Amino acid sequence: MSSEKNKNIALKWFAAFNQHNLENLLSLYAENAEHYSPKLKIRMPETNGLIKGKNALSEWWKDAFERLPTLKYEPKKIIADNDTVFMEYIRHVENEEILMVCEVLEIKNDVIIFSRVYHC
Repeated sequence: MSSEKNKNIALKWFAAFNQHNLENLLSLYAENAEHYSPKLKIRMPETNGLIKGKNALSEWWKDAFERLPTLKYEPKKIIADNDTVFMEYIRHVENEEILMVCEVLEIKNDVIIFSRVYHC
């Protein structure tokens, strides 16, 4: 897969996330995709920060969108190669401090198979 195609996946990801469009967001992921986030460790300690599968992703984001209706990500930098995308963005939520975030997407066969979130 080309780096340009992977960059376009990242752009679609930001658009779907900022619209809180679960269907479009989940369409970018493999059925058995994995997602790691420090926020998962806090909100769902039993996961140790890692969830697996589209159903788990859907529940995670549905909860986030309901709890944080103003949640938006402001992309700052996207770097893509043939199988990985690095995204740097600012997390905005009304009445909360902004949070700098880095996220790495691993892509195979045009879908995200693993995503890892790092807070800066």
